[in-house]
Amino acid sequence: MNSVFTIDCKDIYLREYQLEDLDELHALTMQPEIHTFLPDWNVPKKQRADWIANYEIPENKAFLQAVEEGRPVHDIRLRLGIIHKETGAFIGWCCTGPKDELPEPNREIMYAVSKDHRGKGYATQAASGLIHYLFAQAQVTELHALALTHNTGSIGVILRCGFTPAGQIEIDGERFGHYTLKRH
Repeated sequence: MNSVFTIDCKDIYLREYQLEDLDELHALTMQPEIHTFLPDWNVPKKQRADWIANYEIPENKAFLQAVEEGRPVHDIRLRLGIIHKETGAFIGWCCTGPKDELPEPNREIMYAVSKDHRGKGYATQAASGLIHYLFAQAQVTELHALALTHNTGSIGVILRCGFTPAGQIEIDGERFGHYTLKRH
């Protein structure tokens, strides 16, 4: 598997993380508009570099290999950058993986888009593209999404992607809307 995995969407494409993404990914995690909603993503650049090289890229390869071989992805995560087709800029991420606080099957989908590219439908395109891939190729039958109850932008993306409200959940003292989507 030497080629770079991508999912083509309308105005963007999703691409597996590359080492060259470090600077742009780190800069995105420093945006207050992102780390307000995803504080765990706001880590020092040295930590992010370690994660990309030693955990995220190898786990992406394991996920993609499992799909290629027709094996279940179970607890393996997939982290994809959102790349703007016109400019080639790394403008966000769209990921999937297990979340212990969620009921089984506990596979979550999550995303973030740079403050400079919000309100253009890119998060919805990215989430929809990943959802389609997971249901069509990765033996995934159900997905979960979470959004802080005051994160109206994220809630809109989740609902536009077809998720159904499933109540609220508290994680680390914060209230999240919980949403589910089943493969049809």
